[in-house]
Amino acid sequence: MSETITQEQRLDYLVQRFKDEKPEYRRVRIPNDTEGKQRLLRSLMNIRDARPAPASVLSVQDIYLRGRALEKGIVNINNIETVEESLGSTHPCATLISVWQGDITRIAADAIVNAANSQMIGCFIPMHNCIDNCIHTYAGVQLRAECSRKMNSMRLKFGEEYEQPTAVPMLTDAYNLPAKKVIHIVGPIVQYGLTPEHEQKLAECYRNVLDMCRENGLRTVAFCCISTGVFMFPGERAAEIAVRTVSDWLTNNPDTMDRVVFNVFKDEDKEYYEGLF
Repeated sequence: MSETITQEQRLDYLVQRFKDEKPEYRRVRIPNDTEGKQRLLRSLMNIRDARPAPASVLSVQDIYLRGRALEKGIVNINNIETVEESLGSTHPCATLISVWQGDITRIAADAIVNAANSQMIGCFIPMHNCIDNCIHTYAGVQLRAECSRKMNSMRLKFGEEYEQPTAVPMLTDAYNLPAKKVIHIVGPIVQYGLTPEHEQKLAECYRNVLDMCRENGLRTVAFCCISTGVFMFPGERAAEIAVRTVSDWLTNNPDTMDRVVFNVFKDEDKEYYEGLF
């Protein structure tokens, strides 16, 4: 498909191709408006399994998603103010840490962090607003395929019932995201009240992600609010653990990271993080 075609034409092509993949989707009505078609495309990508896509489809998808990234606006992590600059903070790591509110899929960094579930192949709920769904949508269908390959490899090693343990990160390419890599991590799930074990596991998530960055030469990373929201870890306590753990790690590993961003979505989370600096 020629690169001279419009984004609207690419959108039409992708909706039709993904819709035609399964007979049960072929009667789905395609909306006339762009927003409706974008929602349908995202939904079809969300429910699509991890099978490979034809190279011709991937080529159009990649151009389309990179165009969408430009439309949303790419944010270079080095252009985000540090807490020293934004808050006048004198925190020991104030020149290395930022708090930024917005869409993590816009951040151009060496790595962004995905709050994954133990299956590690993304969220299958159409249009769900979780970070797992958003990252997989804008990375493209290759991300689910890579995650599936890695999980299948682990199941060959550890058995068919293998699920990714809490606080054990997995590194993948980022495909059509502005970031270079995605680090997927399963955080603790708080169901019947917060315990010291939950707090310990959350701290391990942050340490292990930073260890993975160090081991792979990734010098900038944007963290999401791991385990909060649907995973029910109290936001204020999660922020305290995140800031303390990252600060301790940076102090113990000097000249390893150039920037660590705490990416937040809710106003209350922004207040929690900024209040710690």
